[in-house]
Amino acid sequence: MKALRAYWAQHPADLVLSVIPHFNREIAGSLRTDDRNTPFVTLITDLADYPPHFWIERESEYIIVGTKRARQQALTIGHSSDHVFQTSGMILKPRFYEKTTVDRVAERKRLGLEPDCPTGIVLFGGHGSQVMVDIAGKLNDGGSGVQLILICGHNQKLAAQLKGLQTRKPIAVIGFAQNVEYYMALSDFFIGKPGPGSISEALQFHLPVIVECNSKTLPQERYNAEWVTENGYGIVVPSFKQIAPAVQRLLESATYDEFRRKANEYSNRALFEVPKILEQCAQRGTTASQSHLAV
Repeated sequence: MKALRAYWAQHPADLVLSVIPHFNREIAGSLRTDDRNTPFVTLITDLADYPPHFWIERESEYIIVGTKRARQQALTIGHSSDHVFQTSGMILKPRFYEKTTVDRVAERKRLGLEPDCPTGIVLFGGHGSQVMVDIAGKLNDGGSGVQLILICGHNQKLAAQLKGLQTRKPIAVIGFAQNVEYYMALSDFFIGKPGPGSISEALQFHLPVIVECNSKTLPQERYNAEWVTENGYGIVVPSFKQIAPAVQRLLESATYDEFRRKANEYSNRALFEVPKILEQCAQRGTTASQSHLAV
């Protein structure tokens, strides 16, 4: 707090926005001085908090959340309803809010894929995961009839391993990609870890999801799997060892249509909602400072 106070003294701010957990109590405390009361906003980039002392602190002044669960958590800890703002989802990169139009037939062919085959995108962050090899193998051995777009990030060893697989259906192995939205536009469903960003990105393209949740899942990501089930956005498996039957179930006509319908209802405009919320918080801070000076 001493270091933060020294920083604010040298770099005065009209508003401070935190997008990280763990330090919000200290950030809030560092902004409270006798001569200044800078508005402090915490923007939760998980679908829910993992208390105590993860995202939401009593000292936080304003909270921006993306789900009803996170909003209720903020209210339960004692925040007033007019200091808790719920958006329609998590903030995503601007490209995910743009309408991505691609010629799926032509682009799938360009990647060496079949134009009309059910296509899954497999994504495990910027460095991929060894489990992607297991997923591809089990879907191939199970005769799932799906083709895969596997994004390996910076993991060249993983990419080489995947390219060496002999599969019945084509696979497209991609390294680090800054245009993930392009590959999602070519896909019919998503397979990956229950990270809030990955799930939200997939749903922005109306893709049903298959995620794993078990004792090894990061504690702060476990609710994400619950959220997928609660909202009917896809299937949660206890282990990707069960990926073949999960994909088979997902692609059953009636099941897929229902998951797709739910995903189509998802409408995330958080990128455009948050700036307006921040403006409100800043204006309240200005009003409070003027009142303080008047006193």
